[in-house]
Amino acid sequence: MIISESPHQFRVGDNIMSNGFSLASGSLNNHYLLMRHGHSEANLAGRIVSTPARGVGGCGLSARGRDQLAEVLAGWCWARPQRVVHSDFLRTTETAERIARHFGLGLEADTRLRERHFGDLEGEGDARYAEVWARDARDPAHRYAGVEPVVEVAARMMAVIEELERAHAGETLLLVSHGDPLQILLTALEGRDLARHREREPLAPASITPLRRP
Repeated sequence: MIISESPHQFRVGDNIMSNGFSLASGSLNNHYLLMRHGHSEANLAGRIVSTPARGVGGCGLSARGRDQLAEVLAGWCWARPQRVVHSDFLRTTETAERIARHFGLGLEADTRLRERHFGDLEGEGDARYAEVWARDARDPAHRYAGVEPVVEVAARMMAVIEELERAHAGETLLLVSHGDPLQILLTALEGRDLARHREREPLAPASITPLRRP
């Protein structure tokens, strides 16, 4: 996808679970719903779970996360999705499963939508995110403590959009991923400096951010 300087091609929905902004991207072929997984066991424990070894088979949704998804589905106010594409981590898979079941859809796992890998900080308390984000603001290509660089997260997330754009047209696609990757993707779609990804309001668990034509 080519990022242009036009700030008015698309606009994020106005519902209370979205973070509003004007995109700097060119015309998209599809309508996207970007969803963060519901509250998880990792959130509950306050721990970083970012590796496939721990995240694919464990740390699924918490009871609070399941309640959040029930509320989202009961008050659904977005377009009906035609496809659900998700990270293969358990917390995102369980989130996607509930949405797909509600709408009678299949699931498509894509490892490029996985959580950002936090390297040596895996299993540490989530207060340590702050030191990574501080370094992000200075250098989005840093690899402090083996953390996956922002620029690489942006590349894999944008690759998902680019591939879906080539394969589909006129569809509503729900992408279920994680907080940091989605914040980074949204920053890339805005055409902003990736070092500023934490300047956006953090995406809440189970929140949906629609990208749509105005």
